[in-house]
Amino acid sequence: EILKKGEQLRLCKDFCNEDGIFGRLETAQSQLNLCEKALNDFMDGKRRAFPRFYFVSTSDLLDILSNGNTPAKVMPHLSKVFQAVQTYELEYPNGKDQRPDAVGMESCVGVEYVPFPEPTPLEGKVEIYMEKCVEAFRTALKYYAKKALLDCEEAGDSGRGEWVKEVTAAQCALMVNMIMWVRMIEQAFDAYSEGDKDAVQKSSQRVSDLLLDLIRLTQTALDKPQRMKVMCMITLDAHNRDITEKLAQEGVTTPDAFQWQAQLKAYWDVEADDCRQKIADAAFWYGYEYLGNGPRLVVTPLTDRIYVTATQALHLNMGCAPAGPAGTGKTETTKDLANAVAKACFVFNASPEMDYRTMGAIFKGLASSGTWGCFDEFNRLVPEVLSVCTVQFKAVCDAVKARTKVFVLQGDEISLDPSCGAFITMNPGYLGRSELPEGLKALFRPITVMVPDFALIMENMFMAEGFLEAKVLAKKFSTLYFLCQDLLSKAPQYDWGMRAIKSVLVVAGGFKRAEPDLSEQAVLMRSLRDTNVAKIDGDDLKIFMGLLGDLFPGIDVPRARDYKFEDIIVQAMEECGLTPDPDGYLLLKITQLVELMVIRHCIFLMGPPGSFKSTVWRILAKAKDKVGDKTTWIDLNPKSISTNELYGYVNMATREWKDGILSKTMRYLGQIQDTHPKWIILDGDLDANWIESMNSVMDDNRLLTLPSNERIPLKAHMKMIFEIRDLAYATPATVTRAGVVFMVDYAGVQWRSYKSSWIKKLQVADSVKEQMEKLFDKYCPDTLMYMLKHCKIQVPLVDISMIQSLCLLMESLMGGGSTDSRD
Repeated sequence: EILKKGEQLRLCKDFCNEDGIFGRLETAQSQLNLCEKALNDFMDGKRRAFPRFYFVSTSDLLDILSNGNTPAKVMPHLSKVFQAVQTYELEYPNGKDQRPDAVGMESCVGVEYVPFPEPTPLEGKVEIYMEKCVEAFRTALKYYAKKALLDCEEAGDSGRGEWVKEVTAAQCALMVNMIMWVRMIEQAFDAYSEGDKDAVQKSSQRVSDLLLDLIRLTQTALDKPQRMKVMCMITLDAHNRDITEKLAQEGVTTPDAFQWQAQLKAYWDVEADDCRQKIADAAFWYGYEYLGNGPRLVVTPLTDRIYVTATQALHLNMGCAPAGPAGTGKTETTKDLANAVAKACFVFNASPEMDYRTMGAIFKGLASSGTWGCFDEFNRLVPEVLSVCTVQFKAVCDAVKARTKVFVLQGDEISLDPSCGAFITMNPGYLGRSELPEGLKALFRPITVMVPDFALIMENMFMAEGFLEAKVLAKKFSTLYFLCQDLLSKAPQYDWGMRAIKSVLVVAGGFKRAEPDLSEQAVLMRSLRDTNVAKIDGDDLKIFMGLLGDLFPGIDVPRARDYKFEDIIVQAMEECGLTPDPDGYLLLKITQLVELMVIRHCIFLMGPPGSFKSTVWRILAKAKDKVGDKTTWIDLNPKSISTNELYGYVNMATREWKDGILSKTMRYLGQIQDTHPKWIILDGDLDANWIESMNSVMDDNRLLTLPSNERIPLKAHMKMIFEIRDLAYATPATVTRAGVVFMVDYAGVQWRSYKSSWIKKLQVADSVKEQMEKLFDKYCPDTLMYMLKHCKIQVPLVDISMIQSLCLLMESLMGGGSTDSRD
């Protein structure tokens, strides 16, 4: 009514001078505030009824609640509530106008479908049938685990390969595999006590034989879900082999020995008819959280020590705080421990924009749902928030110790599941980090995570990819990277850590399957060369190629090239009015970007202005369009706006969420249904203020976590491309998370290409064009060199910028480049 009056009056002055308008607006505002409070109370009630709603943003929760009577419309939100569930398969036994039954679930981690033994009716309110679904998948996983255990006992060692392929859920296969290994070792201990002195040694040989059988199985025709299951089994079996060998070498003959006690062990408790896991004096029931069919972490002695410390912390009702340099596996080890005990582990990227209310909501969700939370880069929170977190987390810890069913947090009565846990990871000493309050430190057990055992991790990952010479290849690979660290310059874009190693191994596995006849040494040599050349600069490249030649003598495998697609790239260049340079520099950089996109979802295009950074991705997008792979891209400059405008923020007064440009862009691209490439281009200098909030997107989590508790996934077909000048203000935490294509002003290739394209466009006789080419080649290189050596330039300029100015000046003197005069 008020707005209608405003429309009639038109003039703002008349509208503001209306009788009683101020009072009516105040009344409307107070009524709106009442509505807002009632809505927030209503949503809090729903969150208390189904605690995982605490991990969902307000807008998503409203969407879920408003569509609660139509379960099919709730399905797109499932991956925000359950980490590995993409959607439930729905059946309508009573017709489309009635509520459906959930009969199975599809994974969003890897490829897997798990049918439910019994259909689950999705009846009642949304929070009620969501809770039923949790019970349904836990019941299903327990059913398949028991079945897998019986089938494995029947199959024996000889039928193990077929058994792995047939197991319904990958996590059930891994759990049963652990139970069988523990049973085998403890039977060997019993046999030793009865007089068989070689029992443990025989078990060691048996574990090695089982591992070899699985490696051979990867070289057969397996579909994608089966291959992932077998690779995970190899990863864990390799650890079982190492532990069994260690037990045999150290003469361990009793289950009470610390070497055996320190291992995470699984048993099937016949009385409870459930899986029980033990490590040292801590024991856990298997959680039956659905984990999907994704890769598992390579377990090394460092990982084992972290497992012991973390489980002891949980056993003592504390949190756990892994700290150490970037890329040492702090977050991944936490997630892998959660996978081992089948607990949901939600990763939150802590940022200065998070306030105490956001943190309070997360702690409420963790405590009442019994899930684990991993706060990445926790010391990026501001000191005021950290001090309030001390009070919040202490309330949770005290409630767990007291084993109460309910406790009070921030004035709200919250139900408690004592199996909850909190982990905080930190990079001490990096830019923009705060010191933790002493009270908060006391609630978390610290772990210092230093250099991982690269050679062992490489060997296990080689085996998982189906390489038989894993030990030799791992030795060569680790030697090369150690030498690169010592001999190459300390350029900021160089990363010889765990993430770089992993990307090379993924490429090597792909080459091995694509060309099985090529020797394993040649496959590794090609992978190392093709993956690293893109980021290595000038003189360092000669050293790197020399090291490769020394480690792989006599092996020179040509780079795998897709000539057909390269021709399409050249056509795309010509359509954009560009002249391909004779050395093929631009083509090489575009193909390097293509190769890097296969293994990385975040890429730095790094180089000075005018070094073809934008040109590279624009031409690639055009080439993909030409082959029918329509590329959607959105570019933005993160340095032109504040971090609040980039990511969004919660208004402190009204608690209203204001969306940011990046969060809106990611959500928009993620909602497009097709799987064509979607690129977000961030064109602007890097600094720790805005890039660090993207750490959880850039690593394997691929999630943008916002202060509103919304978690926006970067889907498999989505990439982030950063156009940057250098990495001077980036921390190692950022550098290790992305692939690098290094663009260099190599031998004037940029200005020469620009000059050729400009001359080609001129409307002059061919003889004039030839003459101009000669004049440019004769005078420009020497002039540019003279200016570099002898002239003091007030504003930093690159060569191509000066050549562009020269061309524009000549064009104006020639009257727009349309005259035939040679003057």
